[in-house]
Amino acid sequence: METEPTREDIDALVGPATPHFAYQIRARVRERIEGLPEDHPVRQYGEEQIELLDRLGYASSKAEDGPPEPRTRIGWDGVPSSAPADQPLPRSSPRSER
Repeated sequence: METEPTREDIDALVGPATPHFAYQIRARVRERIEGLPEDHPVRQYGEEQIELLDRLGYASSKAEDGPPEPRTRIGWDGVPSSAPADQPLPRSSPRSER
């Protein structure tokens, strides 16, 4: 039988997340908290981490170890992939078929 998830379980999944794997990890977190009640603290924490992973999917790093670098530093304002998770790239609308 599977044990009840903990915050540490969620942190173990989310901690090493990168933009390339954000959505795969998000799915694992979702599966891990799926059976918990809406008001369960671990579920609420998992939902917060799912939101972080969703933003990370549109970013280039979590950038959580220090203050954000100014976008003007070394020309980052001209590099579209320099978006940290707290300021992800805007989501593009689906392209219409031509």
